[in-house]
Amino acid sequence: MNKQEVAVRDCFLERCRAAGLKATPQRLSIYAELAGTREHPDAETVYSRVRSDIPSISFDTVYRTLRVFTEHGMITRMSTATDRARFDAVMSPHHHFVCERCGAITDLAAEGSGLDRLPEGVSEIGKPKSVHIEIRGICRSCAKSKKQK
Repeated sequence: MNKQEVAVRDCFLERCRAAGLKATPQRLSIYAELAGTREHPDAETVYSRVRSDIPSISFDTVYRTLRVFTEHGMITRMSTATDRARFDAVMSPHHHFVCERCGAITDLAAEGSGLDRLPEGVSEIGKPKSVHIEIRGICRSCAKSKKQK
């Protein structure tokens, strides 16, 4: 195991302990897949990638595990208007840029951006737990490819 794999495993074990969840090889594989990518994959993508390591794993197991991880705050679930639910293992505060053409999701730092401040009056409505901003547009790669056509 290399240093990154050890770090992911240790983070997974710590999060499982904190959530009171059993740390199984299937759960570790699913978590490692999410932690090892910045693509924000959907459940089907996670399933196909994990299945290469664990051929006997079912889609239902992957889907239920993603739901359990989300419920216990180990990952976040992103829902976009035009796409399937996508998942993210990065739990530090951040925002997202979503390309409306190719669907790519890119992380944006929240801290120091000014985007992490709550609008006035929010505390009168309720007690916020987090701030998440989704910026939609066309990524540079798609904009560049359109110009070339």
